[in-house]
Amino acid sequence: MSKTSLIDAFNIERKAPKMGSISDYEIFPDKKLLDDLRTTIVENLIDKEIPEDKVLNEFINEEIENAIEGHDLTNLERSHLFNLIDNEINGYGPLTEVLEDKNITEIMVNSPNEIYIEIDGRLIKDESISFINDEHIVRTIERLIEPLGRTIDAANPMVDSRLLDGSRINAVIPPLSTKGPVITIRKFKETMQSIEDLIRIGSLTPYMARFLEASVKSKLNIIVCGGTGSGKTTLLNILSGFIRPEERIITIEDAAELRLHQKHVISLETRVTNYDKDGEITIRDLVRNSLRMRPDRIIVGEVRGKEAFDMLQAMNTGHDGSLTTLHANGPIDALNRLETMVLMSGLDIPIKAIREYITSAIDIVVNIDRMNDGKRKITSICEIEGFEEDRIKLKEIFSFKQIGLTESGEVDGEFILHNFIPKVYKKMTSRGIYDLEDIFSKK
Repeated sequence: MSKTSLIDAFNIERKAPKMGSISDYEIFPDKKLLDDLRTTIVENLIDKEIPEDKVLNEFINEEIENAIEGHDLTNLERSHLFNLIDNEINGYGPLTEVLEDKNITEIMVNSPNEIYIEIDGRLIKDESISFINDEHIVRTIERLIEPLGRTIDAANPMVDSRLLDGSRINAVIPPLSTKGPVITIRKFKETMQSIEDLIRIGSLTPYMARFLEASVKSKLNIIVCGGTGSGKTTLLNILSGFIRPEERIITIEDAAELRLHQKHVISLETRVTNYDKDGEITIRDLVRNSLRMRPDRIIVGEVRGKEAFDMLQAMNTGHDGSLTTLHANGPIDALNRLETMVLMSGLDIPIKAIREYITSAIDIVVNIDRMNDGKRKITSICEIEGFEEDRIKLKEIFSFKQIGLTESGEVDGEFILHNFIPKVYKKMTSRGIYDLEDIFSKK
């Protein structure tokens, strides 16, 4: 029977309960026997034809019983083995249950017995799952990316894409990875869908939330910056939710991760080169093309190269209210990186002119950090106040000041509203946004 038809039809009933953090080899102490059994069973199920007089489940059960014949297995070991085989055929092998767990936001496979997961911002080694060998990891990668129309092999040893549920997968195999095949999957919490969710977990204050909402509604140009895994895309997605439903939104990403609920949304995604090393479509190509699509808003998932100049050009030529993210350690670092990326475009422009261009294009820089306790906080909201002595002048409107750590290891600190009326407040009121009078009118 073919692999595809077996996967489609197989529905094993004897599924063992989830074992939590218990290791495979605590349940099944003989590691070699467990690996040999699950390898033999899966290969047999894929390669063999099902006799016409056999029901599928009966055939599968017989194959498993034949494989374990002569081995004195406990009921727990037998049940666990059935569970593993079920995941191999119906799911994504050892990753099946962690992919289904909504509390897990990151999965990292470094080697067959080295799998890490992130829960509530904390990275821990998961002892409950393991792979048989490197080939088993590669087989799981192939299963994950097959519905996406992507392949991974010696000619294409790296893949970066999104799964059907919106999670982002990055996989690298030898020769690029010297350690063996590596998988990184970033999931997105479905509970983090509104600004109220961020307030609830302490990422920002209600004042900050109202300010960001007013910034988006008044069509200010906003950059969200932060480190890897700090929550930039989640915040960008939430901010995008404040855009009015009648506006035409163009989103541009390497792998489509944004989930906008407005109806008038056009999502554009880059394309990598094919086997002939041509056909590549970059972020820059899509930004340029988006200008011909009559956008009210342009949202770039992440700026990381030459497209920075085209994005700034769009902001300076009537496409107000654009949003984007970039990797940076803070607002000043974000603007420095933006300068560097504009220089990468190959244009012979003086630094002073680039800085003036940035000053006229960007209104707000929002920095989000992943703190020592794993929680995310918006640590700074700045406005670009102007250009002074050939330098871009930033001024903080809101900030977070860390005092220390509590006894339980959580970050202790306070959010600060700085005592002045920002220049962008005038832009907000000129566009009919008066929601912040109680915050700034008395200053």
